[in-house]
Formats: sequence, structure tokens, C-alpha cells
Amino acid sequence: MKKIAIVGAGQSGLQLGLGLLAAGHQVTILSNRTAQDIAQGRVMSSQCMFDSALQIERDLGLDHWSRECPVVEGIGLAVPHPAQRGAKAIDWAARLNAGAQSVDQRLKIPAWMDDFRRQGGELVLKDAGIAELEDCTRSHDLTLVASGKGEISRLFERDAHRSRFDQPQRALALTYVTGMKPREPFSAVSFNLLPGVGEYFVFPALTTTGPCEIMVFEGVPGGPMDCWGDVKTPEQHLERSRWVLDTFVPWEAERCRDIALTDDNGILAGRFAPTVRKPVATLPSGRKVLGMGDVVVLNDPITGQGSNNAAKCADTYLRSILARGNGPFDAAWMQQTFDRYWFGYAQWVTQWTNMLLAPPPPHVLKLLASAGKLAPLASAFANGFDDPRTFFPWFADAGEADHYIANCAAIAAMAAIPA
Repeated sequence: MKKIAIVGAGQSGLQLGLGLLAAGHQVTILSNRTAQDIAQGRVMSSQCMFDSALQIERDLGLDHWSRECPVVEGIGLAVPHPAQRGAKAIDWAARLNAGAQSVDQRLKIPAWMDDFRRQGGELVLKDAGIAELEDCTRSHDLTLVASGKGEISRLFERDAHRSRFDQPQRALALTYVTGMKPREPFSAVSFNLLPGVGEYFVFPALTTTGPCEIMVFEGVPGGPMDCWGDVKTPEQHLERSRWVLDTFVPWEAERCRDIALTDDNGILAGRFAPTVRKPVATLPSGRKVLGMGDVVVLNDPITGQGSNNAAKCADTYLRSILARGNGPFDAAWMQQTFDRYWFGYAQWVTQWTNMLLAPPPPHVLKLLASAGKLAPLASAFANGFDDPRTFFPWFADAGEADHYIANCAAIAAMAAIPA
């Protein structure tokens, strides 16, 4: 049995902690917020999780909301026509092979905290700084950092080679609402790409008050959707959300004539620079700590991968810890553990996400338009959200894109031939 400390009680920290408890290890988690603080606080993310990430939760017995949470059945994409207001130049949707779900972290995290305590974990409520990390490394075999600001965040050096941006690429806002007209004929993440303006997407979810829809706004900095700085009240936030829809996506505004906020804390606005950090940090004592989740790979939410990345990072780390047996958790093992996550998964998510933050190259526009005509291509786009590795190489290379479009066209043609 190993003694393991984790700083941060979010998706990655609690999931890893619960997995370690189930394997017989002794685990301490440090959190700077109580379960009540989280449950009664402001929303933290949009957290749409796709099937492979949900399966990790199911395998650990942590999926407590599968029956009551609305299912996201597909992915849709719309691009406005440049010359005809209210018309779409691109418009398609495809079903997911398995449904996605979004559970408000104000529900999930407090419940997982209770699970952690009941299963024998030690939950310590305190702000963690350098001194607390030093204490953890003295008393535990391994210390991981899954959350942290201030002096803790500065421990992990920015990886300039892997960090494409050093400034925020979008002005972000979330609005949790009820009363939205359901999307037909199936529920979906309805993604709207607005050239020069940003992106808007929306999907069904479960929040503290029941089923809802989560509206996600991604405004290009300095553009017309970078419009949240003067919003002071929840009511103003809702009205600004309506304004964005009326102005840029009128087909989405039609679904929102009767919307209301789920609660006054169902809003969020901010911005951050997408960043990859080096995973092993050295404390003043010389002892090492390992970063995980958003601490080391922080992507823009434009692709909806944040909670999925956190789940898969925690799963990779759990497997690495269990495989270590009685071996030491030294710096070399820490780097190897992160490398398994980065090279095996996270690098592809980061590359895909960063590509969508930049103006799309011609081959990407061609892919998006072709998906409206080719069902196999639309399906590949939709299901790539569950495993973004499948987007490569065809999403990143013009020649590969043409080859993939041709393959999808051949598949579609074969499917059209009568049996």
C-alpha cells in the first residue's frame, strides 16, 4: 500500500483518488473548497463528456447520474451564409455512436467528495501552498498537483515548444438555461462557427435544478462577441446572451424565446491562454511533485475536451501508479507517466483544439462543407469528439484531407447501391 497525496478535488484529482482507494492505497486529497462551497457556488465549466470518458467513470462506479442526465445524441455544425442573413452556408448533423452527457460539477464534485470520504480517503480542507506541498512530500510516497493558483501554478514551467499561444484566444462565457426549445430530430452539441466573430455551441445537461441547456460563447478577442466585460448582474448576462444569438445565430435565437437562467450562479465569463506545462516540479527542498489535468495541459474549451482530458489523464496516471508496484515514484517515472498521457492522447487533442482557434485553412473548410454531403465524413467528425486522435492525419494535412474525402465518398456511394 502506497501513501499518495493529491492537491485538488476536481474531475482529475477525485477520479484518481477514488481509483487509488479502490486499489487499496491510502489517499489524501487537499481542497480549498468544501462540498457545500462548490454546491452553492458558481458553475465551473460546461463539462460535456463523451462515451470513452464516461466509461472510465462507469468502471469506477462513479456515474451516479446516467439515468437522470439528458443524453447528447449527436454533433451538429452550422456556418452562416456570408451574404444572406439567417441563411446557412454549411449545415449538417450526425449521430454519436454512443451518447455523451454533461453533469454540472456542482452536483458531481460534492457527491464524489462524499464517496471519497466513505471509502476511507482523507479529505483535508485547506489552501495548499509550497509549505503544504513540502509537508505532503515528506509524509507521502507520491504527491500530485491537480489544481493550484499563485505560487503552486508557478512551480510548473510553461513548455514553450508545446504551447502555441501565450495570450487568450477567446473571450469565454457560459449561460445555463431552462426553457430552450429542444433540437430536432435528435439532441446534439449544436456548434456554430462564426468567421471573424467566434463560436457558439449549446447542448443539454443536468444542473442543480434539473435538466437544462448549457450555452457556450467563444468570442474572438476584440471582436463583437468579446462583450462580457461590462456585464454586472445575472440578468444582464442572460440579456447579453440573447443579444449574441439574435445578432449572429438567429436560428439558435428561435429556440431561446422562453429561456431563463437555471439559477443566479449559472453564469461564468473569463479568458485564459491555452498552455502546456512541464509536468515535474521541484520544491525548495529538492523533492518532486507531478502535475496532472489542467495544471499541465490546459486547452481552450472550443472542442469541449476539458473534462474528457481530465478523466483520461487520471486514468493514465492510475494505470501507471498501479503498474509501478513497489518501485519509487521518482522524477524519471513522473516524466514517463506524463509522456504516456501526452504522446498517447493529449498531444492530438491539443493540436486539434489549437487548429480550431486559428482561421481555418482551405482544406478544413473543404472538409466541413463536404461533411454536409457525405454522411460517413459527418459521422467521423461527430465521433472524433470522443477520440480526437481519429482526426489525424486527415484534419491536419491538405493531401490527406482530399484522400479522406474521396474514401468517404466511395463509402457513401457503396451504401447507396441497392442490396
